[in-house]
Amino acid sequence: MIVRTEDELAKLKDVGRLCAISIETMAKALEPGITTAELDAIGRKVLEDNGAQSAPEFCYKFPGATCISVNEEVAHGIPGARVIQAGDLVNIDVSAVKDGFFGDAGASYAVPPVTRQVEKLCRDGRRALWTGLQQVRTGRPLAGIGNAIGAFAKKNRYTLIQNLSSHGIGLTLHDEPKEVPTWPDPTETRVIEEGLVFTVEPFLSLGADWAEDGDNGDPWTLYSEPRAPTVQYEHTIVATKNGPIILTLPD
Repeated sequence: MIVRTEDELAKLKDVGRLCAISIETMAKALEPGITTAELDAIGRKVLEDNGAQSAPEFCYKFPGATCISVNEEVAHGIPGARVIQAGDLVNIDVSAVKDGFFGDAGASYAVPPVTRQVEKLCRDGRRALWTGLQQVRTGRPLAGIGNAIGAFAKKNRYTLIQNLSSHGIGLTLHDEPKEVPTWPDPTETRVIEEGLVFTVEPFLSLGADWAEDGDNGDPWTLYSEPRAPTVQYEHTIVATKNGPIILTLPD
């Protein structure tokens, strides 16, 4: 999607803010003993109380309002009876639709006590996201995002999941451009357009470079391959000549 009016921008900011507030509210409730279904209910309430719908439910009939992935799960985890334990690494991914516009955001949280290595992974996951965001500017190559994140990962001895990309968003959950790599990709030749709406969401890992289906008949949840702690941080943004407008902020 290309933003062309102030009304479109305002509606994108509104739904993006609700995604961010949902994540923030769920994160405050995240503690040992809570189930992922209980966390999901908290996120659902924030969305529905503010006139929004879960985008995964709306678009794909996903069995939950939000995606909650724990430890070995890297993305699209189904909320359910799983009980959060001390030391778990939990990713919360919230996407929503309101007034015909979509937003998408995600963040990973380590439930104390955790190792210094996992604590550093979370910190560096946020740094990787901002490294990518700094490359967003009208006229610059889309590949610059993945190149910068790749250089950051290599310097700090991390790997990147290379089959879960960023994506366009706006009037649909997965809009044009359909896939935006957050790893170095020499085949990516597109240029960032003024007003382009898309996500930036690197998956930084302590050894995994792929996301794969599980073997339990669950058609949704993806697992790191090889199995390794992995974090994801995500914002939805609008590209401008002055840099990105971040839509998924709580304020």
